[in-house]
Amino acid sequence: MNSQALLKSIIQRIATGPDLSKDIAFEEARDGMQAILRGEIDDVQSAIFLIALRMKRESMDENEGILAAILLESDKQAVAVENLVDLGDPYSGYNRSIPVSSFLPPVLAELGLPTVIHGLDSVSPKFGLTHRHINQALGLSVDHSTAEAKARLENDAIGWSYIDQASYCSGLHDLVSLRDRIIKRTVINTVETLIAPLRGKTTHAILGYVHKPYPPIYAHLINASGMDTALLVRGVEGGVIPSLRQKGLMVSYQGVEEKNRVDIEPKSLGIEQEMRAITFPEGLTAENDIEALAEYTVSLGKAALSGEKSLFYDGLVLSASLVLWHTKRVKSLEEAAQMVREVLNSGKVLNRL
Repeated sequence: MNSQALLKSIIQRIATGPDLSKDIAFEEARDGMQAILRGEIDDVQSAIFLIALRMKRESMDENEGILAAILLESDKQAVAVENLVDLGDPYSGYNRSIPVSSFLPPVLAELGLPTVIHGLDSVSPKFGLTHRHINQALGLSVDHSTAEAKARLENDAIGWSYIDQASYCSGLHDLVSLRDRIIKRTVINTVETLIAPLRGKTTHAILGYVHKPYPPIYAHLINASGMDTALLVRGVEGGVIPSLRQKGLMVSYQGVEEKNRVDIEPKSLGIEQEMRAITFPEGLTAENDIEALAEYTVSLGKAALSGEKSLFYDGLVLSASLVLWHTKRVKSLEEAAQMVREVLNSGKVLNRL
């Protein structure tokens, strides 16, 4: 069956209403999505495929098939490091709070954990402030090839990298305009943070989530992606930074097996804050002031890396501590928090920017 005939058959089955729509097999989801990524399917049918899957609710086989297609079309490289941290923040960015996580990779690198963070410029549904914007404001290249990002990770003096979706999966990035016109979230929003184009000998996926049913779903997909462990954090705006004001939840997985479920209590780590996150300055929005917001984030981030105590500083302490604990670098979160503070207070992380 050629690509056009396959998509016609799939759409006839998945787009027949709430009662009659049928799930498709893993292989069909994979082959259909791969045809879309290769530009073999027109925009109308591609959009119907994505919308119909979401309206009937994707099965796990369908989610895995979509992810498998993207993995097949992605440039993936092995990195010569024992442990690699893969930060999977939402690609559509932040539209209410400052993404402290943009500065987490160099902090983790200074703590001995090479870290990659990935994303793109702007996409539906949030069109928010992204890691690409912030790396641009730092004056760093945001267009590293996969090989260049790999070299940065293997360089002990750097140990971290941003890599853009356009660099490791151009076929997926070519769908950004279509996704913007679809407006709502699709299965792509669910799986694109799980591609991990760079893999260490052991790769740890760190992922944020909002809705309670998601951890086991994400753990299943992370395992299907081929990563080794997963830490799911109930974070602000679906990112990897938990609330700084109240208890949160993190769930640790080895493969699909849940290993730990821990309530995060910021106060137990010496974090006493009245706000859960850093809100955008009054008058600035992601819709109109992306460059100003990115510059503002950079100013806060550099101050925190210089040891200046702040919400930003505490956000790095909390999130980096979770990763150190998950990767078994420490026995307790309290020990981890002390290590992170020592690194931030030394100012050494600034040398990695």
